Amino acid sequence: MSQTTLSTRASVSPGIAGLSDRHERTPPVHGTLVAPAAINWGAIDLNLLTVFDAVMQERNLTRAGRRLGLSQPAASHALARLRTTLKDDLFVRTPEGMQPTARAQQMAEPVRDALRMLRLTLEPEEFDPAVATRTFNIAVNNHAARAIVPELARRVSEVAPHVSLDVEPVGLRDVLDQLDQGTDVALARLVDGGERFKCVRIMEDDFVAIFDQDHPVSQAPVFTAEHLAEIPHILTSSTGDDTSFIDEALEQRGLVRKIAVRVPLLSIVLMLVGSDSLAVLPRRVAVDLTRVCALVMRELPFPSPQISLAMLWHRRMDGHPAHRWLRGMIRASVEPRKLCAEQR
Repeated sequence: MSQTTLSTRASVSPGIAGLSDRHERTPPVHGTLVAPAAINWGAIDLNLLTVFDAVMQERNLTRAGRRLGLSQPAASHALARLRTTLKDDLFVRTPEGMQPTARAQQMAEPVRDALRMLRLTLEPEEFDPAVATRTFNIAVNNHAARAIVPELARRVSEVAPHVSLDVEPVGLRDVLDQLDQGTDVALARLVDGGERFKCVRIMEDDFVAIFDQDHPVSQAPVFTAEHLAEIPHILTSSTGDDTSFIDEALEQRGLVRKIAVRVPLLSIVLMLVGSDSLAVLPRRVAVDLTRVCALVMRELPFPSPQISLAMLWHRRMDGHPAHRWLRGMIRASVEPRKLCAEQR
């Protein structure tokens, strides 16, 4: 079975191959120069703007080149050509990375929008996933990264072997800004997208307890609040899961839970298997872990708050065939019992 590539490689025009390592020695432009009254538009290579956009997003030539499938020298040469054409440094090297000049900042959004619209214009009216070769950019929060991305990657690899998913964390950035900057879809909390963005709830989740299948409590007929207080808890420090409701519920019963350790999500499985501890995780995440590890899941002895997950995209992408296919694949990656009734 072909495997979906979770990569940072962006889709670029076939002409990008022209920016090979067999490049000319073009001297870099030092210092910002005064732009001429008119620019020779015949000298503007579309691939140079693609490199500019990648450097603008990555703020690093090596990463920008990798994003486009270019070596660092080839990316550097392309940037030097654009600097010469526009008579501006565009980026200045600093300890924090390649910082854009005022001219580059002015160009950034129009160039990104133009490249995006050109890509959409040149794509076929029908999308055939079996033969399609393109990259989808998806921004996800921590819940979506665990609850949806693994299943989405599996499904895409089965039906679209040449399609790549570039999955990035939402992080501290504004999710709507990411959609404005070219991200195809975001999976995050439901927000008000106004007239420019479509935001639909696709999943509701809750919390459950998960622990080693050989734990003595795994044989108990009922998982009680006393069990939840007695067993040491492992908290995930990198996901943002708010499980303070457990402390409030136990306090009402005169109980207190013990936090044994806080660890990144990557450590959680190894710390649960074969241990006497438990973790409280979103149900969808726990179900996936029990499928591949010697762990069991138990319902909490009191109600859990709901975790909502939404899919967001720019309304200009509503009718685009490839985008509609991606949104359908995301919906199909949500368990039917958790899938809301919202339709495309």
